[in-house]
Amino acid sequence: MTKPIGKQLVDKILALPNAPALVTEVSAILQAEKKRRVTFYNEISEFEKAEFINGEIVIHSPVKKSHNDVTTLLSSLLMAHVRKNKLGYVGIEKIMIQLTRNDYEPDICFFHKKVAKSFKATQSLFPPPNLVIEILSKKTAKNDRGIKFQDYQDHGVEEYWIIDPIKKIVEQYQLNAEKEYQLVYKGKKGNISSTAVKKFTIDVEAIFDEAKNLVELQKILT
Repeated sequence: MTKPIGKQLVDKILALPNAPALVTEVSAILQAEKKRRVTFYNEISEFEKAEFINGEIVIHSPVKKSHNDVTTLLSSLLMAHVRKNKLGYVGIEKIMIQLTRNDYEPDICFFHKKVAKSFKATQSLFPPPNLVIEILSKKTAKNDRGIKFQDYQDHGVEEYWIIDPIKKIVEQYQLNAEKEYQLVYKGKKGNISSTAVKKFTIDVEAIFDEAKNLVELQKILT
């Protein structure tokens, strides 16, 4: 079995003669980063979409219409299903999840009821969700497929959807037995079923098409 990436890196560092000096240097960098993170929490406005990624503050540009359309259509279906069945809590755009090192604001996320029941009205930082959905743009695609993919996987986010609003393609990843993301669906046709959200199955085209979205919404509500 292949060693986890973290273990591989640790082994490489320990094989170096200057390992103690490297560890000291990394520790100093991370301590400074923690201070910047506290500043980030204190200064970020609720009107901005911002994330803290590997020590850097990332402010996001306003979204394109195609991005907003997908967010609106998909969140309406997910929200209706979750509310009807009392499954938990759905966050849209401005829910900041706090991971070990980084803070993200996913486009859409879902928390199981057993986690969400502890949320407070004044809460602004949240634990890893059960489902994360990111909608790609030219500026965010690298992080969505890179650091976020790895971070969500490492923090046990059991399901991750990546959506291309221009090509109208959905990718669905789920944690396998080795706690690594496995691609279980990629396409633009047919149904997609969530494992993180109980009995949530929708027509993929309903994520991009208003008429088909309405049909799916009626199915959920009846």
